[in-house]
Amino acid sequence: MIPIQHINRTMLLVCAPFVGLLLFLLIAGVSVELPSFAGAPDTSWKVGNDWQNVLAKLDKTKADAAQTRSTIEKYYELYSKSSAEAAAMTQTAESAAERPAAIFDSRIGTKLGGKVNRATTTSNVDLKLYTFTEPRYKGYALKVDLKTDKGMKMVLGKDKVGGSETTLEAVRRYGAVAGINAGGFADDDKTGKRFPLSTTVLGGKYVYGFEPTFEDLAFIGISTDRKLIGGKFSRQEDLDKLKPSFGATFVPILLQDGKKQNIPNQWLTSPARAPRTVVGSFKNDQLLFMVTDGNDENGHSGATLPELQDKLVALGVKDAYNLDGGGSSSLIFDGQVINRPSDSGGRLRPLATHFLFFK
Repeated sequence: MIPIQHINRTMLLVCAPFVGLLLFLLIAGVSVELPSFAGAPDTSWKVGNDWQNVLAKLDKTKADAAQTRSTIEKYYELYSKSSAEAAAMTQTAESAAERPAAIFDSRIGTKLGGKVNRATTTSNVDLKLYTFTEPRYKGYALKVDLKTDKGMKMVLGKDKVGGSETTLEAVRRYGAVAGINAGGFADDDKTGKRFPLSTTVLGGKYVYGFEPTFEDLAFIGISTDRKLIGGKFSRQEDLDKLKPSFGATFVPILLQDGKKQNIPNQWLTSPARAPRTVVGSFKNDQLLFMVTDGNDENGHSGATLPELQDKLVALGVKDAYNLDGGGSSSLIFDGQVINRPSDSGGRLRPLATHFLFFK
């Protein structure tokens, strides 16, 4: 056990030097200066300036963004207005473009009785079927607007030279929407085959070569740019210039440049009246096929060719040609026979060539 007195003495001896030194410093007035850190930067004011710069830039960016937004909104408003105006102009232009066609259809329709019996409009073809009645005959008119080269084609009977089939059979076999008889034919009594008459073009190629015009025959066809072409040709190069896509031959020519052509005497009297099939084109290159009814080919019913010339001129047709008629006259639409065939029993006649129309 260490006495308390010894502890006190020990602490006194230990602390005495420090106490003495402190008293000396106080008495002597010695000051102790801590080192000043002069090299250390004072950042208090700089931080404030930096924040002010940052805030100023943010304010400017905000103002720029607002200006940009305002500009974009103005451009968007101008774009929307321009788009609306452009759409309105397009609609007006389309309406203006359609107006002449509508006026043309209305004019033709009025002259054909004013009523469309049947119609088909697709991207390939526009077909309108009319029924009209004249004092001496009844007729049917098919107005055709070919929009592409897929809208119309000519086919051979059963797709072979010497073959024959009715227009209805050809329409069904090809899935066509309409069909009309085409050129004339010549029969081979020995083989029973029925051949297209004279110059015939199919797919841009001559079926069995070019034959110069004889006995007032005329070639009637459609060019590669979908226009009605035809006439008399003594040289193949003259027909080639018209670029025929397909066509057949018959007689006679009815109109050229809107003017009536002389009709051979034989076709004025033998027969005088008969079922007829004719084709013409307007100035806008739309086609018009007309088929007339008749009880037979004895000349007592049906239409005369001069009557059809008058009708075509009244309709404003430019060029027109007579196609095979009589019992050959055939008009098919939507799978139905529209005209009244004149062969015995009202049967359709098997033919060598047909004009078909496709949706």
